[in-house]
Amino acid sequence: MLKKERAKLILERLNSLYPETPIPLNHRNNFELLVAVLLSAQCTDKRVNQVTPALFALASRAMDMQNVALERIYQIVRPCGLAPQKSKAISNLSKILVEKHSGEVPEDMQMLEALPGVGHKTASVVMSQAFGHPAFPVDTHIHRLAQRWGLTKGHNVTQTERDLKKLFPRQYWNRLHLQIIFYGREFCTARGCDGRVCELCSSCYPNRKKPFIARKA
Repeated sequence: MLKKERAKLILERLNSLYPETPIPLNHRNNFELLVAVLLSAQCTDKRVNQVTPALFALASRAMDMQNVALERIYQIVRPCGLAPQKSKAISNLSKILVEKHSGEVPEDMQMLEALPGVGHKTASVVMSQAFGHPAFPVDTHIHRLAQRWGLTKGHNVTQTERDLKKLFPRQYWNRLHLQIIFYGREFCTARGCDGRVCELCSSCYPNRKKPFIARKA
């Protein structure tokens, strides 16, 4: 099966399985989304959703968060891991948003990436889910599945993102990003599938005999 044929099969199956793609991180505005995505680095969405209600009860906008003591932020976000870095980033980016962007999350990739603790993946999620701009955020999980399905030979998430953007039309990027995440959690987990178990892995490579070892991002 050619790569384009695998991509077509995958897109059709994911559209069938996940016609709706609700954003898994609970939020009420763009600032809350930005903070939630920042917290989700090396942390599950479930844990983030357990932590953010207390944080957003204190401050749901940059204008208010800039005045919250760093230690208070730290104590709340501690269960998410990397709490010293994340709490400092939340405090500092809140101040920057107020000073440079009137307290609003900017609708600009470069401006987002310039904020403390906001890398390309986080900025891409905000651009796609908050503002609706076509983006294809790739984390380690999407990187792993894209390799299992033969969509990329990328050695890192940057290369994998480029490969996926070439394979799939722009109008599918935002939804497909979430669909792959949903499928990976439900059917093609890191330990539950070795590239031969789930429906999409076995459909893409029906003759695969040995476990597939994905390159780490």
